[in-house]
Formats: sequence, C-alpha cells, structure tokens
Amino acid sequence: MSQGAVAVASDHAGYPLKQALREFLAGAGIEVLDLGTDGAESVDYPDFAFALAEAVRVGRAERGVLVCGTGIGISIAANRHDWIRAALCHDTTSARLSRQHNDANVLVLGARLIGPEVAQDCLSVFLSTEYEGGRHDRRVAKLATGSGNQPR
Repeated sequence: MSQGAVAVASDHAGYPLKQALREFLAGAGIEVLDLGTDGAESVDYPDFAFALAEAVRVGRAERGVLVCGTGIGISIAANRHDWIRAALCHDTTSARLSRQHNDANVLVLGARLIGPEVAQDCLSVFLSTEYEGGRHDRRVAKLATGSGNQPR
C-alpha cells in the first residue's frame, strides 16, 4: 500500500468508521490527511466532500476516503468535481474493479451498511490495486466535463 497521503473525511454518521480507517491507515504507515468531521454533531456531508475534493485537486492527497451513513449522498457530492472519480463500494470486488476499470481516486463507504472489517478490506484493496488503462482509458476520459460524452 505504498503511496502519497490519503485524505479522509466524513459526516457525523460516518465519523466512527472514519476514525477506525484513519487508525488503520496510520498503522500501515500511510500519511493521513484528516479533513473532519471531528465528532457526532450533525454536519452537512457536501462540505466534507468538497474539502476532500479540493485536497486532491491541489495535491495535498493522492487518494481519498469518504464516509457517510449510506455513502450515497457524499459520493454524489464528491462526483460533482471533474477531477474526482468517487466509487461507492460495499465489498472488495467493487473496490478492486473501481480502481482497475474506473481509475477511482476516492473510495466511498456507507457506515450504516458495512462494518469496520469489511471497510478495512475494501480500503486495502482500493489502495493496492492499479488502474489497468488500455480499453478503459477512453471511458474514463469521458467522465470529465466537456469530453463530448453527450447523450444519444
């Protein structure tokens, strides 16, 4: 799992799982950029998705992990940014394929849907899997705004 810093962020529902993943990363010797939240008080998940997206954009982090209750809202918020490819994963297969086929740079997890052990397994696979490129390059390029990927 050798790479640059990994940013982590969550809303209040994802806070306990984010903390567990932060400790997991630190224990593996990976630099962690914790962007909040810092407790169980209600917060707005788009604020944390934006903070993580910005950290990736400016190079403070190479990849990111976002956590909210289901992972749905925070992944929608993160994917509003052209440079983010956030993948909501529930198992190691989806985590692996999100990297291999989609070059995902943000792993999204639903704290109310998976436990810490599965989340750690997903994170390990996500960080250790390389993008395959090749036939996937054309598709990944179409994910960027203005790429000509108009509906037919």
